[in-house]
Amino acid sequence: MEIYLVSMTVVAGIYAVMALGLNVMWGMAGLVNLGLVGSAAVGAYTSALLTKSLGLPIGVGMLAGALAAAAAGAFLSLVSSRLKDHYLAIVTLGFAEAIRIVASNEIWLTNGTDGISGIPRPFRSEVTTLQFNLIYLAIVAAVVLALYVLCQRILYSPFGRVLHAIRDDDVVVGVAGKNARLFKVTAFAIGSGIVGLAGGLYAHYTSFISPELFVPLMTLYVKLSLLAGGVGNNRGAVVGAAVIILILEGTRFLVPFIPYITPPQGAALRELFLSATLLIVLRFRLKGLVPEAHDHLIVRPGATPSR
Repeated sequence: MEIYLVSMTVVAGIYAVMALGLNVMWGMAGLVNLGLVGSAAVGAYTSALLTKSLGLPIGVGMLAGALAAAAAGAFLSLVSSRLKDHYLAIVTLGFAEAIRIVASNEIWLTNGTDGISGIPRPFRSEVTTLQFNLIYLAIVAAVVLALYVLCQRILYSPFGRVLHAIRDDDVVVGVAGKNARLFKVTAFAIGSGIVGLAGGLYAHYTSFISPELFVPLMTLYVKLSLLAGGVGNNRGAVVGAAVIILILEGTRFLVPFIPYITPPQGAALRELFLSATLLIVLRFRLKGLVPEAHDHLIVRPGATPSR
């Protein structure tokens, strides 16, 4: 049970990293991205290939994965810079599916649907299973804390204020002399890079990745995390990820007590519990458990405006 609890906390931390990345794109800049799993896959496969095939250190592999995901996100943003709302959502969803299809068919690179196993894990050969999980939990917690501080700095910076202005009305931003397209591409790259880092964390934790892991349902869970926690609030992203994982895993123990339920029906019922909980949260807390604050939009005396 201890290993299970620690493992679920690690997963919640990884989801928190992805929710922070989504918050930069969606919460701050209003850019809809349904292709989060594509960025996570790019980060995971890049890190796995570099560390397993080339023998690079795990830290270098995860950093390279984050940079590769950021580059892919910047490219995607450039080619779709004129799209908004559901049009942008469809393009990003197609991007994620394209990444998954490539990973499934380019056997020479990704080993196809069989996936990549034996991905290096830090200190795994030197410690017990529980100790490894605790060590990795500390690593993930440190990453979440560092990214939270980074995202808070972005939020309260002139750059962050421009992103919020773009979210409200990018035409007005253009009239004010800001290059809205450049800001959008930068936000997309930063958010995608953070999600790619989460993919690398996941790969080196499970030691196995395959295309079947990077399905749209993962994106849905991350978006639910941000919705439940509070769109536009970094604390909400972390809190929402913890809540979603708690519901998903907590209901696992409730289903066996429901009579006449088969395992497939139990899995569907867990999703129903998650949906019902989210509806309840949004009914009474429309802006999430930790609503977005607006003090970061106030330009303080002596502050330098973004150019």
